[in-house]
Order: sequence, then C-alpha cells, then structure tokens
Amino acid sequence: MCEHFLKRKSPNCWEKPVTDRPAKRMRDMFLQGVLEEMNAATDIFFVTADFGSPVLDNIREQHPDRFLNVGIAEQNLINISTGLALEGFRVFAYAIAPFITMRCLEQTRTNLCVLASVKPLSVCLVGVGAGMSYDVSGPTHQALEDISIMRSLPNMAVFSPADAECSHDLAKHVSRRKGASYVRLDGKALPPIYQANERLDWNRGFNVLRKGTSASLVSTGYMTHKAMETADILTKKNKRISVVDVYSLNHLNAVAFADCIKDAGPVITLEEGFTGRGGLDCLIMNAIKGRTITALGLLPEYRFDIGNRDDLLKLHGLDANTIAEKVLQTAVH
Repeated sequence: MCEHFLKRKSPNCWEKPVTDRPAKRMRDMFLQGVLEEMNAATDIFFVTADFGSPVLDNIREQHPDRFLNVGIAEQNLINISTGLALEGFRVFAYAIAPFITMRCLEQTRTNLCVLASVKPLSVCLVGVGAGMSYDVSGPTHQALEDISIMRSLPNMAVFSPADAECSHDLAKHVSRRKGASYVRLDGKALPPIYQANERLDWNRGFNVLRKGTSASLVSTGYMTHKAMETADILTKKNKRISVVDVYSLNHLNAVAFADCIKDAGPVITLEEGFTGRGGLDCLIMNAIKGRTITALGLLPEYRFDIGNRDDLLKLHGLDANTIAEKVLQTAVH
C-alpha cells in the first residue's frame, strides 16, 4: 500500500492522525540518530564547520576522538571529510545549507562525486537551513538552489525530510549507505507529520500522506506542511486531495510513484525553491512523462523582503490559502 500510517474513516476519506506531540527541530533528531550510530560503531566520524547544537555537544563529549571542528572553512570541510572516508570512515560533514552546497561546490564535485566513481567512500553532507528557514537573514542564508545544484551531481543522493521524526530515521539510513549524500534539514522546529520511530522506505523515495481524486499535491521538506494545510482547506470545499511527500530527490521509484497518483487528479508540485531549475518539478516531470504538471515554487530571482517565513511565502503565493485557490483552478470537480 502507498499509505503508511493514515487512519481510514470511510472507503473514500483519509485523514492524518490527531496528535498533540510538540514541534521538534530536524537537526536535533537527526544528530541524535547519528549519535546512536556512533555509539554502536567505531568507524563513524563527525566533522563540523563551526556549527553546533546541543545534541552535537553530546557527540563531541562522548566521541572526542571521532569529532573535528574545522572552523568556518567549508572547502576544507569537504577535503578533510574525503580524506577520512578514504581511510575507511563513514563521515558526516555538518554546516549551514547554502554554504555546504555552494561555497564548496568544486570540492564536492571533484573530491566526492568524481572520486566516488573510482573509489569506495561514504560521506554525508548535512545542511541546516533548507529553503527559507533562515527567513530574516535574507537570500545569502536561504537555500533556494540547493536541490537543483545537488541533484545535478552524479553519485550524489539528495534527501529532503519533512519533519524531525523521519530525520531520525534518515540518519540511520545514510550512515549505512555507500557513496555521497546530501541531507537538507529545516532550521525551524516543526510539528510532526510522521509517527515516532516510523521507518520510511528511503529507496522508494516518497510516501502518500493523503489519498484523493480531485488533485495531487506533491511536495518536499517544509512544503509538505503547506500541502497538508492546503488539503485541510480544500476538504472543507468538498475536494479530495492527495498529498505525496517526496523525501528522496534523485532516487525516486518512478514506477511506484506513477502508479500511486494515476487516479489522483491533476498534479501540482510544491517546493520552497526556484521552479524551472531542475528541482522537484523536474524530478516529477521525468517520473510521470506525458502528464501536465503545475509547478508552484519561487520565481528564479533574489528578493530582499523583510518578514518571517509565513510572510515571505505569502509574498510568493505559497501560503496555504493561495495554493488552495490555484489548486481549485485545476482540480477535478
């Protein structure tokens, strides 16, 4: 089945489970997963570019011989991580999302992706601040291009979890996979979408959170929360909306994906990044060739508007109410 944890009310009605669980930060749950893996194995090394968190303090204190802070030097972060990987370590490299993807892109391309074609290595780049997480810091600290950039690199797996619970599970997955990975984590504490300790099929790459026939909202990361909000709004208008969370952005099982949305109405992609630049919209277009897709995201331009995340998304037409209006224009009646 496509649905993993949903509660079925009737043959044609699905809802997310009611929960009062608190919002959590992805980075804390991801790093907790890394710490658990480091406690169980001696070949995992953690490298940070002068970027921390309370859980990272625990990693440093419990495993000082497998922890290194290279300072604000992302290029050197990649160089050192590559060297450690060539010595047999499974390496986590940790920094702010736009810096670990763009400031050191040449090193990532050459040292990790090119080298991975001829040498076995395991390096996971962990970027915190996906999309507009760092809202008030402006475009220099917002990761709006990272999906497109990292998806373009051969030998690089890209993961985009939607909440802290699946981030914890993702840490286990990437610690055990070979090759290079990029994990983009939101910088804000977010309410849960998935159940605690839920295991996802990261090789499959997606999960159906709601199933309907009026339209399909296909989203990733923070925008999955907006997709769920939008579905709530449209349910009150008697529209049955599918919501599909895509968490693997270049290893999507296209056959399974196409099968899950074949009767789910028009497809609308939602991403907190530039559209038409090789991101989620491109991934879905390639997965379901021949179907018309409406791509909702950011125009490829840099803006300096001031406001919190919800304010900025509304300026871009990516608040739930505006998305709902756009979905109604394409939805099956």
